[in-house]
Amino acid sequence: MIKLIENNADLEEFCHSLSQEPFITVDLEFLREKTYYAKLCLIQVGSKKECAIIDPLAPGLNLSPFFELMDNPNIIKVFHAGRQDIEIIYFMHHKIPHPLFDTQVAAQVCGYGESVGYETLVNGLLNLELDKSCRFTNWEARPLDERQLEYALSDVTHLVDIYLKLQDKLRQTGREDWLKEEIEHLSQPSTYEVNPLDAWQKIKHRSHNAKFLTILRELTAWRERRAQKHDVNRRSIIQDECLLNIAAVCPSSQEQLRQIRGMRKDVADGKLGKEIIEVLEQAKQIPAEQYLKPKKEEKLPANAGALWEILRLLLKIKSAEHGVAPKLIASDDDLLHLLKHKDNPLLKGWRYEIFGRDAIGFCEGKLSISFNKAKRSIDILPIQNKNPE
Repeated sequence: MIKLIENNADLEEFCHSLSQEPFITVDLEFLREKTYYAKLCLIQVGSKKECAIIDPLAPGLNLSPFFELMDNPNIIKVFHAGRQDIEIIYFMHHKIPHPLFDTQVAAQVCGYGESVGYETLVNGLLNLELDKSCRFTNWEARPLDERQLEYALSDVTHLVDIYLKLQDKLRQTGREDWLKEEIEHLSQPSTYEVNPLDAWQKIKHRSHNAKFLTILRELTAWRERRAQKHDVNRRSIIQDECLLNIAAVCPSSQEQLRQIRGMRKDVADGKLGKEIIEVLEQAKQIPAEQYLKPKKEEKLPANAGALWEILRLLLKIKSAEHGVAPKLIASDDDLLHLLKHKDNPLLKGWRYEIFGRDAIGFCEGKLSISFNKAKRSIDILPIQNKNPE
């Protein structure tokens, strides 16, 4: 029988019973297609001794006992690909669960590939098959039937055993500190907070015009603030393509706004249209010296393209040697950045130990790659400098 918690007494009792557990598994079901902030629909919580589903939509339910669990420093909170779940808790509770463990990140550290899915871990680590027939459930609908609840609960029941197996693997390989470095990012409020003035960077464009980019920034910041204030999907206010068109033309009246490609007449003539023109008028007052400065693409050193390909090969070799997902060590951008600057995450912590040191060696001409025919392996060897006689 699935334990569904819909009143405060049961929630307090359940959370109290978990308060002495060394770890709990957590998963959330939510909707956010029509809203800016996710609408929390279910909370699944598990431990080695019991599991339950909390219904946050139950009338009068106070989630304080659940948030107290999230704050308990003695309980590890285990998520799988938990960024969105943690974000929801952060915006509802204004605190980030601590301490954290993410099984997707741990699986990457342990060499199970990039962006490992929950189903993949259930199959690979537990040799079980998940029933995914309810994955398109409308979690806001009530009542939910037994099959839907069972599907939701499986997201934390199997996570208990996955966590234990990954913990053993991390201990065996001595990579617990590797995981801590990765989890640190999930523990920072800046990971979840959105500055409206940065929202323009998510819009795809090809312009390097400083004035255009500045106007786009102001328009996008207006849309972001409006979406936050009214808790609506940002694109339901106005689409990205239309914002780009407005920034390019920069109309000075609602009549001119109406002529913009993709602009609906009712939007241009209404309150939104008025707000857009006000934003544009304010943007026009920004002095040129305060315009956004387009990033100039730095020219790579001569023959850097070939060196970059060698670094990619080295990354593949080292990731296979250490059994860790290549993208967890470095992205293509990280490798390019390494060719331009020495201030790089590859030169710190475990990344430096397994890859960064050798990468610098190649960049400085101190290492070579060769195929060992006898051992049928690839060797990375120091280059011996021959002293002239």
